[in-house]
Amino acid sequence: MERHLDEELGKLKANLLKMAALTEEAIHKSIDALKRRDKAGAVAVIESDQMIDEMENTIEEQTIEILALFQPMVMDLRFVTTGMKINTELERIADLVVNICQRVIKIADEPQLKPLVDIPKLAEQAKFMVKSSIDSFVNRDQELAKKVILSDVESNRLRTAIIQELIDGYMMKDSKTVSRAVPLLLVARDLERICDHATAIAEDVIYLIQAKVIKHHRELL
Repeated sequence: MERHLDEELGKLKANLLKMAALTEEAIHKSIDALKRRDKAGAVAVIESDQMIDEMENTIEEQTIEILALFQPMVMDLRFVTTGMKINTELERIADLVVNICQRVIKIADEPQLKPLVDIPKLAEQAKFMVKSSIDSFVNRDQELAKKVILSDVESNRLRTAIIQELIDGYMMKDSKTVSRAVPLLLVARDLERICDHATAIAEDVIYLIQAKVIKHHRELL
């Protein structure tokens, strides 16, 4: 029974890694489409979201089956419940990537408002946080999980800088720029939310390792 449980936990871990890899790739491709104003690329990312949705369903079924058949104890139980939460966070990240691609489609045929500087930086921050949060889960690395949580401050700073530049530098000065600026505002919001979901994954990793809930209690880090 224990060997079978270990096998199922290994399959769960592998599927979570596969879903994370698909999600990270989608983030990269969505920002690449934004930078190149590539409508076809954005559409391709949106269409690929179906694969991530299917992975979410597969992982959800796996976790329910493990809980029902094996009734795991203590550490294994925390692993399964953490896996369930990470599954949900990754699917929400993927939905935000779809949102970004929809903004790309909207502005692809319009004149470029400005060179993109901080949005790619925020995208890199988001990719770093998502990858690091998953790595912390795989390796049970609480120090890396803490690093992800603390780095969320930088994502908030970048989002604020983007919003201020777009509003003060463009929208307030020329109302004709609003239709091109608003999608970029929404992209910044979506990227910052991706960082929030990565932070939630890292918080779940801390729970997995320490059995300590730190959500809303950063002072416990």
